[in-house]
Amino acid sequence: MAIQEFLESFWVLENEGRVAGAAGIEIYGEAAVLRSVVVAPELRGTGEGDRLVRTGLDYALDHSARRVYLFTMHAAPFFARYGFEPVTTDDFEPAVRESWQYVGLTERPEILKQMTPMRLRL
Repeated sequence: MAIQEFLESFWVLENEGRVAGAAGIEIYGEAAVLRSVVVAPELRGTGEGDRLVRTGLDYALDHSARRVYLFTMHAAPFFARYGFEPVTTDDFEPAVRESWQYVGLTERPEILKQMTPMRLRL
């Protein structure tokens, strides 16, 4: 699946006329992938990352998702505050394994070993 299929569920933060953050969610039936949560350094700690994550999780719930997966390199403690727990890629359900992110990362073990896969049950 291509990211273009999910553009309606990607959000961008603007600050003083420039992109300052983004996040997206991809829905795969009762499962979803939270993608690309990023906030510019000057906005970290202001609640904007929280707003992006909550927007994505609300969207997932509104679209009947019951589990949300993600990969993170350094932000596992941030996502744990929402109830995300570390899992293995083997724990990702079949529908989510079709996502571009899952496929891309599992094909690049040198990058995957730097990531923490996580899951949240909604």
